Amino acid sequence: MAGPPDPTQLPPITDEISTTPPPLPGKPPAMARMATVGNMPLEHVEEFDILSAYNRLLREDPDITMPVAAIESLIELLAVSPTSTVFETLDLLERKTAELKAQVPNHISLSAGTDLFKRYLMVTRPKGSAGSRKDDFHSIRRHLIRNGRVFVQRAKASRHTIASIGRPFIRDGATILTNGGSRVVGALLSKAAKSSADAGSVRFRVIYVLSSLSPLAEGYSIVQSLRSRGIPIAVISESAVGYAMGNVDMVMVGAEGVVENGGIISRLGTYQIGLLARAAGKPFYVVAETHKFVRLYPLSQYDIPIHQNILDFKTDEESQEPLLNDLSDPKISEKLEYFDGKPDQDEPLKIVGAVDFTPPSLISALITEIGVLTPSAVSEELIKIWY
Repeated sequence: MAGPPDPTQLPPITDEISTTPPPLPGKPPAMARMATVGNMPLEHVEEFDILSAYNRLLREDPDITMPVAAIESLIELLAVSPTSTVFETLDLLERKTAELKAQVPNHISLSAGTDLFKRYLMVTRPKGSAGSRKDDFHSIRRHLIRNGRVFVQRAKASRHTIASIGRPFIRDGATILTNGGSRVVGALLSKAAKSSADAGSVRFRVIYVLSSLSPLAEGYSIVQSLRSRGIPIAVISESAVGYAMGNVDMVMVGAEGVVENGGIISRLGTYQIGLLARAAGKPFYVVAETHKFVRLYPLSQYDIPIHQNILDFKTDEESQEPLLNDLSDPKISEKLEYFDGKPDQDEPLKIVGAVDFTPPSLISALITEIGVLTPSAVSEELIKIWY
């Protein structure tokens, strides 16, 4: 994996006292939609609504992932923060990250991205200065914001790198089974379709597992997009995976988090697809960015760090709702003791997409922007990042 940028190779810092980060290609400067440092006194910095910034970024860019949206929110916070030391800045990032996690029901991928981002800032900050003097710290803050933008650019570019690395896995005549709404899997399949089309025609097929045919269902928009590129797609329900597996050459899935033992946390149903693929002797590939590598070590479905009300036992007397309501998306609530801090009271249950854990024993390989990894290599990569 490419290491953090050498601070000596970054553009020189001018004497102008400005915290405006450089704009991303095709995007307006971040400060165009934010207050200036002088407009946000220290006592008001806590009023920065990290959740609103995060949700706005998700709305503005349909292709942005949860961890990248969270990181961009933290960069906006850095740009308007009037903190005067490195310690204050890192403490503010820590508190606002915890605040965001507490308000997002499924924060696994978000946690992976924000933790890696904070580590990246620590590694790339200028050495030899504690940032205690005001003039020194203005330079350090500009440096942190600029490096934050570099991190986001690399994270966004990783999807295209993965598509290029994974393209050779899709052979002529292959049938690939996938599920969920993974954008990086969609990018890989689109890349393969373009390569096939350039050669004359699309030469592979996709079986897409959807929980519903509703346009609001996860993955529905990706199915429409892939079909528009000429990819033949069969849409099946989760109950038909076993029936379809005999026609499958490989399984490719995304992940919300890649854990330390090389397993993945992904949308509910991925685990059973892995079991069926193993039973049928089909390779099971995970397509994921390294900013989704998370420091968790679950050993079973019940070690996932969010409470999921999937098994909700009721009697006739206790259930006042129609049975079909019980079969809707399971409910998830926060379980923050796995992360930093504990909630003061139980969070209300919220309807969101549930997830499960697929152990490394079911995974053939992980396709990432740093190459194709075995599950056992994930822990080595995390060690390189954190130690």
